[in-house]
Amino acid sequence: MAGHSHSANIKHKKAATDAKRAKLWTKLSKAIIVAARLGGGDPSGNARLRKAITDAKALSMPNDNIDRAIKKGTGELEGGSMEEVLYEGYGPHAVAVICEITTDNRNRTASELRKLFEQHGGNLGSSGCVAYMFQRKGLFVIPSANLSEEKLFEIATEAGADDIQQIDSRFEVLCEPERFSELSDALEVAGINCDNKQLTRIPQNTVDLNLEQAREVMAFLEELDDHDDVQSVSSNINLSDEIASAL
Repeated sequence: MAGHSHSANIKHKKAATDAKRAKLWTKLSKAIIVAARLGGGDPSGNARLRKAITDAKALSMPNDNIDRAIKKGTGELEGGSMEEVLYEGYGPHAVAVICEITTDNRNRTASELRKLFEQHGGNLGSSGCVAYMFQRKGLFVIPSANLSEEKLFEIATEAGADDIQQIDSRFEVLCEPERFSELSDALEVAGINCDNKQLTRIPQNTVDLNLEQAREVMAFLEELDDHDDVQSVSSNINLSDEIASAL
């Protein structure tokens, strides 16, 4: 199980100001609402809700906010009419982009995203125009310190992992989306901590960029990521270590 890093180009959110944190809380609330609406308000029986709550608590979201979002999702409070949509297109320098959206007004969101794409020289496309370039996977990034590859391999493959590789000081473990919760639980039971775990979209082919192009594309992706309705942004850019460190 070998290959290039699947997490090297995944952007992790930086430490937030109060305004940024409030924006992230809004996104997390939407994720909790949708999870509760689809699978019920009991996190013990709803793995998606359990993860959404864990993500919220990791950003110090108050319990009252979490409880309110769950109740919106289950219909106990108003405001739970959220839907999930994928928007796809091409950004600057023909970079393929997929945005996972949670919105209560898809027409408004589509209009706002179309404008962002056009402002950066790209275009919002039709459904499926770039999705075929990506594979939906569960990704776990695990520190390799004090953890043998043999132990991780045994635990992870038993729980459904289909790719494990060591890159520098970390392991990267991939699984099919439907095995994400099972693998997450197995790692937790084994006392294996993850630096990051998420459902993500991994490009099958990537686009190499020079530094100037990378700056343009990253500015565009950051604007998309900053939109209130955008839960995640995936692209097929490939940044060398040299360019990534210069950004």
